Amino acid sequence: MTQPAVEVLDLAMHYGAVTAVDGLNLAVFPGTVTAILGPNGAGKTTTIETCEGFRKPQSGSVRVLGLDPRGDSRELRPRVGVMLQNGGSWSGVRAHEMLRHIASLHAHPLDVDALIERLGLGSCGRTPYRRMSGGQQQRLSLAMAIVGRPELVFLDEPTAGLDPQARHATWDIIGELRDNGVTTVLTTHFMNEAESLSDFIHIVDAGKVIASGTPAELSGSGARNTVRFTAHPGLDVISLMAALPQGTKVEEVGAGAYVISGAVDPALLATFTAWCAAHNVLAESMLVERQTLEDRFLDLTGRGLR
Repeated sequence: MTQPAVEVLDLAMHYGAVTAVDGLNLAVFPGTVTAILGPNGAGKTTTIETCEGFRKPQSGSVRVLGLDPRGDSRELRPRVGVMLQNGGSWSGVRAHEMLRHIASLHAHPLDVDALIERLGLGSCGRTPYRRMSGGQQQRLSLAMAIVGRPELVFLDEPTAGLDPQARHATWDIIGELRDNGVTTVLTTHFMNEAESLSDFIHIVDAGKVIASGTPAELSGSGARNTVRFTAHPGLDVISLMAALPQGTKVEEVGAGAYVISGAVDPALLATFTAWCAAHNVLAESMLVERQTLEDRFLDLTGRGLR
């Protein structure tokens, strides 16, 4: 198998009596977009910061591009881009100066002017970082993370505080990074963002990885999809079940209210409508319910406020 771009083995991190990361294991493979999801306080940021070399593992090990993030930081620094939650810029520096400075540290940086235009930073070039809006600071941080053409980039909540236009521009950039073979590790609280962007997802809670898989695998591994429909009461549900794929269940949950549960796909819907036509049944309403990644996330991590 391909060597992971990031490999975390039995990582543990404690802050006094608080266990932030508790024997966590995960791998990120080259050329993928991998999301690390979890509630606030789950251990995501501590794990990411350890992978970035900002924290030393208290136990366990972390390898990034096959190297130790702290011991081999000099070799890794030109190859890894980092977008921090708190921006990473000096408070008094002007936006364009900061980006050009970061670009100057790399041998073959991206075209800075083109990147400024792409991320809508032209109007704030002479604005000190501390006076930029939250969205402008986020976009500058993203630019700083990718301007050096990294092999691997860590994006910690890259679209937090962005308006819809900037969010979509960020999504486009993440897609282009993947197309160019760049490995991306991101954290986000937007489940639709993780579902649409990621090749693979790790869900973290209480310092451990509690579920891993593709977005489709995770959303499909909990409650199965259902079709709810209404028709006249007393349908022959046994006949309908026999017509549908094996393993599908049909129940009349109320007078004239029915639920089909199983692997709902276009073929099942076609078979259902054909059965209705053959038996002169008019489905007065029909609703297909699909479990989303957010549903699965809440099932795994709970629905109560932390």
